[in-house]
Amino acid sequence: MAVKVLVVDDSSFFRRRVSEIINADPRLEVIGDAVNGKEAVEKARTLKPDVITMDIEMPVMDGITAVREIMKTNPTPILMFSSLTHEGAKATLDALDAGALDFLPKKFEDIARNKDEAVSLLQKRVGELARKRLFMRVPARPAVSTATAATSRPLTTARTTLSTASATTQTRSAPARPAARFKATGKSYQLMAIGTSTGGPVALQKILTQLPANFPYPIVLVQHMPATFTAAFAARLNNLCKISVKEAEDGDVLRAGTAYLAPGGKQMMLEGRPGNGRLRIIDGGDRMNYKPCVDVTFGSAAKVYHDKVLSMILTGMGADGRDGSRMLKSAGATVWAQDEESCVVYGMPQAVAKAGISSEDLPLDRIAERILIEVGLA
Repeated sequence: MAVKVLVVDDSSFFRRRVSEIINADPRLEVIGDAVNGKEAVEKARTLKPDVITMDIEMPVMDGITAVREIMKTNPTPILMFSSLTHEGAKATLDALDAGALDFLPKKFEDIARNKDEAVSLLQKRVGELARKRLFMRVPARPAVSTATAATSRPLTTARTTLSTASATTQTRSAPARPAARFKATGKSYQLMAIGTSTGGPVALQKILTQLPANFPYPIVLVQHMPATFTAAFAARLNNLCKISVKEAEDGDVLRAGTAYLAPGGKQMMLEGRPGNGRLRIIDGGDRMNYKPCVDVTFGSAAKVYHDKVLSMILTGMGADGRDGSRMLKSAGATVWAQDEESCVVYGMPQAVAKAGISSEDLPLDRIAERILIEVGLA
């Protein structure tokens, strides 16, 4: 059965173009469109699409308000379209806060090398987001808490798996158990590194806002994001977090309690020595699929910090981070992956988990807890 899509935009040209691209994939089908947010809310209720593409600036009701209303009444995976401007970045981040799962630039050819790649990119994003539909349905009856769901399976010895089950499969009769307590491995660290893509802005915000100002290590962050978005995202995180967060600059000296976000369109590399590392920001490179690239940053971290890195791969499409994580593991570093149920797209974490690189698979809502225990702050 084809994935059902609702296209929302006040531009008839853009609605038609997006619909043509989506309908060109036999696995996808546009079942309707809307010209403003109010109409989108109503059609989300009546048509029950699997995925919605949503513009931000529209008359009557804007896209951000529409996302909030849809997530209250008919939770549905939503892909936002936004302009590649600083204001567009801020609005897109607001939409993600409201419940949208992903975004693409309004001129999505801007982040692709050719027209065919741009078409494929949109089709893939819609198809991947459709997989989250099951986990976003409003439960028909009361469900157990996510803390209880997270402990519905025992810890394994070779790999820790604490998955949050879908609310649709939980019932009132499920036994209530206290959340399993993590145990620190006893390893020492001098750096934390996180790589992510689709769904990453929300995931990073959830984790970083729970870290204390006295976090003992510097943190490097690689989020697949356009160049005009990373400065706004870093500023947003800095306002929300107790730690400091900044867009990385060439020559930055890594300091404890500060997170450095790789700038969009560039590559972030580490150099120096453990305890005295610094950043090199270089050109993204025409041959690189991702700018920034998790593999580049993680690989350089392995060469500088060796086994003193606590790293994790969060939600995202593709396999970026697998090779860099393998280099970290070979150096003796720790690698974790976000679990499937809590990912927006289980691509990057799956690549690491399937390769046997990650030592633990963790639900998003317990990653910060796991970090604090591991570094001796809880």
